[in-house]
Amino acid sequence: MHGWIILDKPLGLGSTQGVSAVKRALRDGKYGKFKVGHGGTLDPLATGVLPIALGEATKLAGRMLDSDKVYDFTIAFGTQTDTLDLEGKVVATSEVRPTLAQLEAVLPRFTGPIEQVPPAYSALKVDGERAYDLARAGEEVTLASRAVTIHSLQFLPELVSGRGTIGEADGGGAGTAGADAPPLHHAAEAARSPSPSELGEELDAVTLRAHVSKGTYIRSLARDIALALGSVGHVTMLRRVKAGPFTLDSAISLDKLDEAAKGRSLEQLLLPLRAGLDDIPALSLTPDQAGLLRQGQVLAGIAKEDGQYFACLGDTPIALVEALSGQIRVVRGFNL
Repeated sequence: MHGWIILDKPLGLGSTQGVSAVKRALRDGKYGKFKVGHGGTLDPLATGVLPIALGEATKLAGRMLDSDKVYDFTIAFGTQTDTLDLEGKVVATSEVRPTLAQLEAVLPRFTGPIEQVPPAYSALKVDGERAYDLARAGEEVTLASRAVTIHSLQFLPELVSGRGTIGEADGGGAGTAGADAPPLHHAAEAARSPSPSELGEELDAVTLRAHVSKGTYIRSLARDIALALGSVGHVTMLRRVKAGPFTLDSAISLDKLDEAAKGRSLEQLLLPLRAGLDDIPALSLTPDQAGLLRQGQVLAGIAKEDGQYFACLGDTPIALVEALSGQIRVVRGFNL
C-alpha cells in the first residue's frame, strides 16, 4: 500500500479528517499500519481533489504541496465577510454590481505574477500564532503581501439555473455549483465568448476557473477582483479540480472508500507512487546503479539533461533524483 488515494473531499470535512478517513479504511480492511498524509490543505468549506499519500508516497507529499492547483470558485458581489467566504460575518457591503464586460476587462490585471495579501483567517503564523486564532480572538491581523502566480483565469459557463448570467450560482450556496463543473479537459470549450446581452447584464455572482501557483489564496483573489470592480465580494463556492497531476477523474467519494475497505479492495483504488511524479521523466537503472543509489551514493557519467528524474529498477521505484553536470544524486529514496 504505497501510493495515492485521491479523495473528492465533501463539504464540511477538513483535510486532516480526510487523512483520518483513509487510516480508518486501512484499519477496517485489516491492511496493517502505513504512514498516511495529505498533499495540500483544503478548507472545510471547499470541495474537490485531496491527494492522500500512503506509505513511501508520503515522501512526496511536500512536493505535492509545492505543485500548481486549479480551482473553480464563485464570487458573490455586494457583501464581504471577515473570512472572505460564507463562514464569516459581513464587514462591508456595496450596491455596485459589475457587468460581465467590466469583469472581462479587469481579469488580465489578476493574471500572471501578482502580489496578494492573504486572508486574516488563514493558517499563516504571526509572531508564532496562527493568524486565524488571532482573528477569532478579535485582534487585528496584518499580513504581508506575497508574490504568487495566476497562470490562467477564465469564465466558466452557467453551472446551475439562475437569471441567465454566465457562471451565476442560484442561491449562492457553498458547494452547490461546483459539483456540476465541467471536467478540466473541457476548459477550452467552457470559455466561450459571451453574447452582447450577457456582457451588459449586471452580475450578482460569477464563477471562474483559476490555475494558480502554490501559496495562492482564492479567497483573497475573489476579494481583490471585487474591489477592482468598485464592489466587494466573498467566495460562496470553492472546488479544487486539479492538484499537481491529480484531477477529479481519479477522485473517489468517502462512500466508495468505505465500500472498498469493507470489501478489502482498497488496492484497486490506489494509484501508484509514480502517479505523483507524472510531470517528470523516468530514469531506468541497472541493478548496480540501483544499489549505489540505495546506499545514497552519487552516480557519475550519466548523460542526462539537468533536472529531476524518477529513477526505477524495472517497475520498482528507487528514488527521486537530481541530475546535475552528469551526476545523479538522490533527492528522496524509496524503501521498496
